[in-house]
Amino acid sequence: MLDLRPVGYLIGMLVASLGLTMLLPMAVDLYDGDAHWSAFFFSGLISFLFGGLVALSCHNARASRLTLQQTFLLTTGVWLALPMFGALPFVLGATEARVVDAFFEAMSGLTTTGSTVFSGLEDLPRGILLWRGLLQWLGGIGIIVVAMVFLPELRVGGMQIFRSEGFDTLGKILPRATEISSRISIIYLALTGICAMAYAITGMGKFDSLVHAMTTIATGGFANYDASFGAFGAGAEYVAVVFMFLAALPFVRFVQFTAGSAKPLFQDSQIRTFFFVAASIVIMLALWQVMVMGIRSEEGVRKALFNSISIMTGTGYASADYMLWGGFPVSVLFFAGLIGGCAGSTACSIKVFRYQLLFASIKVQIRKIQHPSGVFMATYQGRKIEDDVLSSVMSFFVFFTVSLGVLAVLLGLTGLDFTTALSGAAAALANIGPGLGDIIGPAGNFSTLNDSAKWLLAAGMLIGRLELLAVYVLFTVQFWRA
Repeated sequence: MLDLRPVGYLIGMLVASLGLTMLLPMAVDLYDGDAHWSAFFFSGLISFLFGGLVALSCHNARASRLTLQQTFLLTTGVWLALPMFGALPFVLGATEARVVDAFFEAMSGLTTTGSTVFSGLEDLPRGILLWRGLLQWLGGIGIIVVAMVFLPELRVGGMQIFRSEGFDTLGKILPRATEISSRISIIYLALTGICAMAYAITGMGKFDSLVHAMTTIATGGFANYDASFGAFGAGAEYVAVVFMFLAALPFVRFVQFTAGSAKPLFQDSQIRTFFFVAASIVIMLALWQVMVMGIRSEEGVRKALFNSISIMTGTGYASADYMLWGGFPVSVLFFAGLIGGCAGSTACSIKVFRYQLLFASIKVQIRKIQHPSGVFMATYQGRKIEDDVLSSVMSFFVFFTVSLGVLAVLLGLTGLDFTTALSGAAAALANIGPGLGDIIGPAGNFSTLNDSAKWLLAAGMLIGRLELLAVYVLFTVQFWRA
């Protein structure tokens, strides 16, 4: 029989830790003299007590090594439990959000999606704004650990190709997680601090600098203003571009770089491909701005640069309503969001390495057709791609496409128009943030959607953030029989 106690212990500890984190926005509201500080106090108390009691009740079953079933349950259970408790301050606080809206916002935060149901952000208490930033910041570092520790072990979506990448301690889930977390946390914290200082230099206020630094490094996209980065100047946009790009790179390369090995960072084919694709998209949109839109100024190029990197990395900031740029830029940005960043980063979506493996496989198949007697094999960074990796990647692409279609159809059944349904499904599954159209596009938000659509989108965010298969496997009979 499956022992759920080790899973319960870890989830309980994380929920209790989330409760302690709520003391930070509570302190900010107390400092500001805002009466809504009590919402964070009671939310934190509930989370700490509930998580602590669950962990205490499962304490005698702590395990240094989780089984495959327990690991699958843990990865999904954490991303389901934390948004439930993370939503409490939204229900009890200044927003007085309904349960569906609060859960949507918390899920969007922790999965670093960046879609929001809140309007009038600049009028909200600073505690709420800080909490939104903290949710994304915690979700960002959490997904790095999941991508580097759990998904390769679970052989999800071709991630097993990174099993020995940087940390060769296979089969020791918890010690490995501790080792990776400690190293990456320092780099993650350092990048956040440097980003905050860079924002401050551009003239952004201290509080805005801190919150936007957290949501930038997490490639989350929550902003303190309805206008997102349209509320700031050119300097802030350039700073955001630099750090969004850095956050979309594999953090294991930063670990190796700080350890004195810079070679992997510059020789990683995934990074080179990501840079090439991003540069190509930026150049295309910049030329469109100059040649078609007639914006022959630094501003046009900057808007193309900023919004391209924001969408491709899944950050979801907007500095302009790109829906007004025309059909071609909108199409390019839509598909850019389905590319994403590098594996092992805070960026979302399908990821660059999967496209590399896909095209490597296609190349081999074409050569086999041309030379039936030849022997060819797909390679990645000079290494042969094992059949199970290719099979896993192909399965991921199929599941992603099917999931996108099913979610879009379900959203359409709730009454949404085609553009909103399709782009909303893509924004949720790829954790991009904004969709397309007048409702959920860069100039809108998700507040006016019906409750059914919000629940569906929240589920899509969870499934997409955990690479689909890690969630879907829980719904198979074989999983529970194993």
